[in-house]
Amino acid sequence: MVTWSSIFSTSWPKILQIIYVVVLFFGFYGIAFAAGAKLKGKSQNKIALTLFLVPALILVMTGLGVPAIQTLMESFKSADSSKWVGFANYKWAFTTHEIRLAFANTLLWVVISPIVVTSLGLALATMLNKMKREAIPKSLIFMPMAISFVGGSLIWNLMYSFQEQNRPQTGLVGQIFVWLGLEVKHLLLWSPWNNFFLMVVYIWGFTGFAMVILSAAIKGIPSEIEEAAQLDGATGFKLFRTVTVPMVRTTIIVVLTTAMVGTLKLFDVVHTMTGGNFKTDVLANRMVDENFVYLNYGHGASLAVLIFLAVIPI
Repeated sequence: MVTWSSIFSTSWPKILQIIYVVVLFFGFYGIAFAAGAKLKGKSQNKIALTLFLVPALILVMTGLGVPAIQTLMESFKSADSSKWVGFANYKWAFTTHEIRLAFANTLLWVVISPIVVTSLGLALATMLNKMKREAIPKSLIFMPMAISFVGGSLIWNLMYSFQEQNRPQTGLVGQIFVWLGLEVKHLLLWSPWNNFFLMVVYIWGFTGFAMVILSAAIKGIPSEIEEAAQLDGATGFKLFRTVTVPMVRTTIIVVLTTAMVGTLKLFDVVHTMTGGNFKTDVLANRMVDENFVYLNYGHGASLAVLIFLAVIPI
């Protein structure tokens, strides 16, 4: 029988570890603040920067640098990490049909989803700008961002729910097909279009973020510039093309880049809705499968390295 005392006795060492780390953290920075307050002269800034940056860099290297090096080493080892196999895992990645398909699907995600997300976000931000009570529609559009992609995937699984042609449709999308007089299909099995139906979930969840960031940038455009352009005859789409877009170009690039990195790492939508089956697999999902389903750590590590290399130029 599980009792509170047994739970506390097994958790107590972990609680002590947490307390120790917290005390160590605040103790170090308490000493750093006290020492920094007493520093005088030209060396004050350099010493203060060192006191605050060095621990952060150590933590970053411990939490990110060491695992990255370990992953790189694992990518040159066999499935059970018992021996070195050179570039065999990378050769497998580039010559196996399923992995090449995952590469192609990932490329589709990286090219299409960020462009659609950024375009929709910019359009919505422009249309809602200076609108009365704009916070209400913006809140509704942003709401999916508060839902995890796993939760969003479950919602859209219900939306895509399929019943035979002669039976009542339980999914909204299938019912829309019926109303339009189209043949009802199981959309998540309909290759290659199922990849685009999965992208809808990412676009639905991320567009609110793009809209909020771009809306803030649009509100930062000086009103004098817009008024001058309007005096020159720029209105509607011409004003949007000649003033709004150039003024928020940097923010557009930031949103586009963020969305592209997000699609490269995307795993939960594919894993939840199709499990990578029916020709919908992507690199991140296959990486998780290789590590935790097939227990082939060499293959999983090589895919992780390839994803990391793909993120760098973006």
